[in-house]
Amino acid sequence: MSYVEVPGAKVPIRMWTDPSTVEGGAMQQLQNVATLPWIKGLAVMPDVHYGKGATVGSVIAMRGAVCPAAVGVDIGCGMSAVKSSLTANDLPGDLSRLRSKIEQAIPVGRGLHRTEVDPARLYQFPTSGWGDFWSRFDGVADAVKFRRERAAQQMGTLGGGNHFIEFCLDESGSVWLMLHSGSRNIGKELAEHHIGEAQKLPHNQGLVDRDLAVFVADTPQMAAYRNDLFWAQEYAKYNRAIMMALFQEVVRREFRKARVTFDQVISCHHNYVAEERYEGMDLLVTRKGAIRAGSGELGIIPGSMGTGSYIVKGLGNEASFNSASHGAGRKMSRSAAKRRFSTRDLEEQTRGVECRKDSGVVDEIPGAYKPIERVIDQQRDLVEVVAKLKQVICVKG
Repeated sequence: MSYVEVPGAKVPIRMWTDPSTVEGGAMQQLQNVATLPWIKGLAVMPDVHYGKGATVGSVIAMRGAVCPAAVGVDIGCGMSAVKSSLTANDLPGDLSRLRSKIEQAIPVGRGLHRTEVDPARLYQFPTSGWGDFWSRFDGVADAVKFRRERAAQQMGTLGGGNHFIEFCLDESGSVWLMLHSGSRNIGKELAEHHIGEAQKLPHNQGLVDRDLAVFVADTPQMAAYRNDLFWAQEYAKYNRAIMMALFQEVVRREFRKARVTFDQVISCHHNYVAEERYEGMDLLVTRKGAIRAGSGELGIIPGSMGTGSYIVKGLGNEASFNSASHGAGRKMSRSAAKRRFSTRDLEEQTRGVECRKDSGVVDEIPGAYKPIERVIDQQRDLVEVVAKLKQVICVKG
């Protein structure tokens, strides 16, 4: 489908979904965002759902301003995926050992590495810029500097919630490695600090929602946020890169005889800010639950833990600010999913997948998410499908 345009106070709201299917609270959030004085465009992805301040699944383009709550608290959260030389024929009948080895190599949930991972020991890991990255931590907000050791030990860890590591097969039987994570606790600490700072500023006192508080250009508060924001986005990118390197190490060891090789890793943020130019204007584009889908750019759109995912190529649609959805999108809250579904439902909906099937992950059950095929179909003018993947192992935090 192409987009449907809904009137907004300052800009029209371009929606790649049927507006009548969007929950009332989410639609109100979109209308609230459209009232911001600095806004120049608002695009809504088919996986849209209610979030904090701004909906998940929206692309907000502003001139001279950025809203930290619209970025979200997991700054730089995103996906990585890589195709391997393995095929379905190389896999054992029982995948539980492989899942266990992945969980041993990569801490999940609140887990962290006992000592900081040395990227120099990881096979062909690009370490240029690593020292500079950590030296710039000295310039981030004083409120989080005490987190330095924890941030170092969490580098290369998964986290919980909807974060995951998956071992997948595409339709030709090739094996892919895929993972989803972000900037861990340090990104959350930075986000919450700056959201609080923004809410104190005089120009934000009359907003329809205090969670839409912004920083404006040429102020010390904006400079401080941009510094910390871009550092946290880089942390998230490194975090995924180290996890992927650790994941690849596990696969090389477990399939030693196959002499596994890997293609180039695909990586994309889906909670972040980028400086981009549209219609002759330099804009700050916030993608909250959306990926960049510029012409020819590869991206990843995952479904739930039992349905599969898509590797896509962007079509460069400027009406969406070169964006596409970041996943299937929730159709019910975590608490609603826990009320609605049981562990038996989880077992049924994840049949054939080696994964947790206990009460701790019922809120991530496939039935709590929108159908990924429908979400992909609604954005055929934003991306083209390169590969469809189905997970055979899913590691959750």
